[in-house]
Amino acid sequence: MMNPRILELRKNVLDRNDQLARDLRTEFQQAGVFVVNLVSSPGTGKTSFLEFTLRSLKERGYRVAALVGDLQTDNDAQRLMRSGALVRQISTGGNCHLEADMVERHLDQWKLETLDFLFIENVGNLVCTAGYDLGEQMRVVMLATTEGEDKPSKYPPLFSSGDAFVITKIDLAEAAEFDREAAYRSLREIRADVPIFETSAKKNLGMDAWLDFLVEKSAKTPCPA
Repeated sequence: MMNPRILELRKNVLDRNDQLARDLRTEFQQAGVFVVNLVSSPGTGKTSFLEFTLRSLKERGYRVAALVGDLQTDNDAQRLMRSGALVRQISTGGNCHLEADMVERHLDQWKLETLDFLFIENVGNLVCTAGYDLGEQMRVVMLATTEGEDKPSKYPPLFSSGDAFVITKIDLAEAAEFDREAAYRSLREIRADVPIFETSAKKNLGMDAWLDFLVEKSAKTPCPA
């Protein structure tokens, strides 16, 4: 059994995080920015997916920004800057997840009311990220065809927290012998009512459906040119 003191410390950390996340959510709503938290294991293709999403939303006339979480390096942030979006790197220094205070600190000097969408690319992890609310309006849980169909069953806390599921690298499904029916069954056992999108950012497959869903959920309209 875990030391009661350690359990109490963890509870206090989560309680503080949840309070700050509630404050952030209120701030985001008042500013009119729609915040999306992208979570997945490493190698799922989050950065490619997000780069495509940022560029496409900008082309549609939306104002977008992204916070990128990683243990070290700013490689992903540099990639995302190619989209033309506002991007900031959050280096966690070893933490396997982002926390609400990290998000708050990196919003400094950004005028949230000038944004339509803010994306948070979380650290690649299917365990730690499940318990930390970042104040987002939508949590998107991602699964690559190259990972296997049973990830949702192995990591139910994270998948049960999702507002949308995105299957990435759908262009590699046949080569990876991806069992689509098994994947859907695994996802539906966790959340029967959550929309599922099959995508490939590399081949531009399923991305329009994802973008249309995002715009519909956010109720955002493009800014005049």
